Parts: sequence; C-alpha cells; structure tokens
Amino acid sequence: MSDYESAAGGDAPRHLRVTGGTMLSGSIDVKTSKNACVALLCASLLNRGTTTLRRVARIEEVNRILRVLASMGVHYEWIGQDLRLTPPERLDLTRIDADAARRTRSIIMFLGPLLHDYPEFELPFAGGCQLGDRTVEPHMVALRRFGLSVETSAGAYRATVKDRVDPPGTIVLTERGDTVTENAIMAAARFPAVTVIRNASCNYMVQDLCFYLEHLGIRINGAGTTTITVHGREDLDADVDYAPSEDPIEAWSLISAAIVTESEITVRRVPIEFTEIELALAEEMGLEYARGPEYLAENGRTRLADLTVHPSRLRAPMDKIHPMPFPGLNIDNLPFFALIASCAEGSTMIHDWVYENRAIYLTELNRLGARIRLLDPHRIYVDGPVLWSGAEVTCPPALRPAVVLLLGMLRARGTSELRHINVIHRGYEHLAERLQLLGAEIEPF
Repeated sequence: MSDYESAAGGDAPRHLRVTGGTMLSGSIDVKTSKNACVALLCASLLNRGTTTLRRVARIEEVNRILRVLASMGVHYEWIGQDLRLTPPERLDLTRIDADAARRTRSIIMFLGPLLHDYPEFELPFAGGCQLGDRTVEPHMVALRRFGLSVETSAGAYRATVKDRVDPPGTIVLTERGDTVTENAIMAAARFPAVTVIRNASCNYMVQDLCFYLEHLGIRINGAGTTTITVHGREDLDADVDYAPSEDPIEAWSLISAAIVTESEITVRRVPIEFTEIELALAEEMGLEYARGPEYLAENGRTRLADLTVHPSRLRAPMDKIHPMPFPGLNIDNLPFFALIASCAEGSTMIHDWVYENRAIYLTELNRLGARIRLLDPHRIYVDGPVLWSGAEVTCPPALRPAVVLLLGMLRARGTSELRHINVIHRGYEHLAERLQLLGAEIEPF
C-alpha cells in the first residue's frame, strides 16, 4: 500500500499539502487515455468473447465502470497493468450498481451496446463532474434510428427497443460530441447493415473505439474524419487484445506543470496529433520546447512524440482562447490555459462555451494570487503575470479545474493545502506521486 492509499484510509477524503516554488526536472511518461479506456469498457459489451486491454490506468472512472460491469455479471481481472474482461452468457440488468453508475457520465454509453440484445432495460441517471446541464437528446437523435426510445423517471433511463426497424442508412448527429459519436458507432457495430454517421467526432477516444472494433471484425471507413461508415455484423465473438493510446489531456496537464513552474521537463509518449493546437497556441504565447521524432503507440496507429519543455517568458495571445471539436483545441485542455495565461504578460480572455459552471470554478485560482475576472458563466478574463502565494483550497467538483489548482500550488510560494482531492483520482493515476518524482514537494494528509 502506497503512502497515498494509507493516508486516504480507503475511501476517506484525501488532502494534499504542497510546498510551492520548487523547480521540477526529469522525465515522465503519459499514461493511457481515460476517455478511450472508458469507451472500450462499454464497447466490450458488444463482444461475446474475452477483451484484454493493455496498460489501463487505474483511475476512479475506470473503477466505477468496472463496478457497474461486475454487477451485471461481467468477470474482470487485473493482470499487472492489463485488464481482462469476460462477459456472461447473458447480462443481469436488474442488479446494476446504481451508486457507481450515478457517479459517472459514461453510463450513457451503455445504451448503444445494450439495445442489441435487451428489448427493455433501465440505467441509472448519468453523473460525473458537476459542469452544468447536459441533455441526452443528441444521443437519442442517433439511437432512435436503431429502434431505441427512452423515458426518464425515478432517477433512471427506461429504455425500450422496437422489434424491427429499417436500416438507419445515413445519420446526421446534431452535436459533434465524443460520447454521442461513440454511442452511434456501438449501435451500428452490431446492426447488420451499412450505417453512415455524419458530423461525427474524430477525437482520440473515438479513433481508439474504431480501432478496437476493427479488431473485432467490424469494417469501419473514415475513422479520424467527420464521416464514419460502419459495416455492422449481427454477432461479435472474438478474443481481442488491444492497447488504447496515450491520454492527450494528461499530456497537456504535465506540459502545463512544466510551464507554470518554469521547469525543464521531458514529457514522453505525447499523442502529438491531439496536442498540436495547444502547442501551437502556447508557442505563440512564447513557449519554448523541443520535439523528438515521432513513433507509433502500441495500437500501431496513434502518433507519439517526446517533448522537452524549457523555461519560457510568456505573453498573452492576441485573440481569445476557446475550444472546438477536434482538430480544435480540446475542451478538456482549456482550463489549463487559465493557469498558463496567469503566468503570461498581458490580458487573456478564455471562452468556455461548452459548460455553464466550469469557468466559475477557475476563479478559485484567485485564492493563490491569480487575477481572474468572471464575465459570465462561460467567459473569464485573466491578467498576468501574478505573484502566486500559498492558500488552503477545497477541490471544486470538476476534474480539470481541480488539477489546475494543484499545478498552481506547485508555483505558489509557501505552503498550500488542497482538500478533498478524490475528484482528481477520477482521471489521473497517482498524479501527486508522479509529480513528486519530478521534485514536487507534495505530502498527503
């Protein structure tokens, strides 16, 4: 048991004491993608055979999905860092672990796989980070074409599936969302026809899902584009061994740690295709870094590179910073630019148009000395550079803003305390311990 596990006392809240102002150094590897792993866990329900996923990050979001799968009868076992999943002959949907299901938004991605074999079923409402209202209607626009209808009552989605439906043909998604696209792909995978999905997300987790399904024998055209064609098969039964690619959000988190502490750090195994916009924007702000030669991830498809970040003098960008669906700046990487802009000379507007609440959480950086003004629920104005100072802060109920606070504390002079850090464990495996290996002074208590 690590110091972090013993300090946490099992499921007890964890806290971190950070002594800031320390230069970091060394190298660190990026772990596999949280969002890809979660999608693949859901997609394993399509397969009657055994699915083995390589180097899965042991994070809380994965644990929650595993709890739900186990409650339905799926057997899983960890083999080192690898995860093996074996489905039962038939899932028991009456025994779903509702507590685990309600703690993750990913439960919505059970709809696509389950509609093939279960004419009626219930799923608990999706939970996860508290980032504002999100409707499931974009999912339904796609899944109705496969015969699914959903009513909500008593804290659950009540799903029914028609006996016979016409082939969906071409589906145009009303939202180019990652989970919406994944749900549509999983519904199409076992529908014995050709389905064309337009306005599809071409983001990293969608690509990993497509690559996994190809291992199952599904022919997919257009992975990595906004038009994906799925040649569905009624039955999927194969023993599959697949390695999901590295996490671009963790990669940018680690790069941001180097930027904010003005340290020289080598971040290895960066999925470069999915961080190029962030790097280009940071380079315009003055970031200096060296990029090594490209090589392939274990899935044989995703391009990786090692990046060495150098201490840099930053300036505010000319234009506002805002996210866009891939290949734009990643929505999950946007919060780190509030931190980076606080280290830059000048004023920066950041527009988080996707979530109603997340910009509000970023104003917690003001407790550490940042100068962030909230213009409305979606926009903040950041003035920099600032004199960072230690403070006691409670983690907001959102993953990325919580990590932004931790990284800000690495820069702040004096001692800071970050309380109730469970939300960070949703998406990062032993982040504080790994930062310690770079020289960060972090103590659990």
